[in-house]
Amino acid sequence: MQPIAIFSSLFLNPDPPAARSLWTDISSMTLFSKVIMTVLLFMSVVSWAIMIFKYLRTRKIHAETDRYLREFRRRRNLDDAYGSAGRFSLTPFAGMLHSAYDEIRTITDRPRFSGNPVPAVGITSSQLELVADAIDRAGAEEIARLDPGVIFLATTANASPFLGLLGTVVGIYVAFKDIGAKGTATLGVVAPAIAEALIATAAGLAAAIPALIGYNYFVSRNRIMADRIDNFKSELFAAFKKEMTQVEEI
Repeated sequence: MQPIAIFSSLFLNPDPPAARSLWTDISSMTLFSKVIMTVLLFMSVVSWAIMIFKYLRTRKIHAETDRYLREFRRRRNLDDAYGSAGRFSLTPFAGMLHSAYDEIRTITDRPRFSGNPVPAVGITSSQLELVADAIDRAGAEEIARLDPGVIFLATTANASPFLGLLGTVVGIYVAFKDIGAKGTATLGVVAPAIAEALIATAAGLAAAIPALIGYNYFVSRNRIMADRIDNFKSELFAAFKKEMTQVEEI
């Protein structure tokens, strides 16, 4: 195939102008426009899948966090809180407690913390800081786990309008090529290509707008959870510090 023929197959409208349905307009687009529409369709489908999944999961995380926080505050000691944390697999608070508890067990060199009132080693201020560092690291890791999927929504919201604009430019180009081929600028000549341009624009916006709304929603929900994690850091460290001080005084 000659280079000119290849170029024409990419950018020239294969169908003559006629009254056609929307699906016919889409199916008769140039190959380049079809590629753009396929990419936009893929981004839109994945974005919707992410939004549905994250919406359901985010609701569960917040609900489970509320339940776990109530149970944590009703604890008799941290051993009880640690034992019950296994029933809460979604809340970030359980992971933070596990990390801090493992750190303190390493420091005291014993299998349980609150249940055994006699420490194997003394608890110093520097060791207390290690517990605080473990809580901070665990909190940061839990915050990072909230982000997967959000980046794709941001990418879709930012890139889709430009992909639609690219399809619009191709549609306008096809319109001018049709005018040149027919030697006239009647509505019947330019309408199919203009329709192709408008469809690409609409497809870009249709992919971008829901993704943008979903991105803003999940960023807001993640920010709320991040604030709760920061608050729980202080509460968890205070609980460890209180029991460690009691143990040291015995």
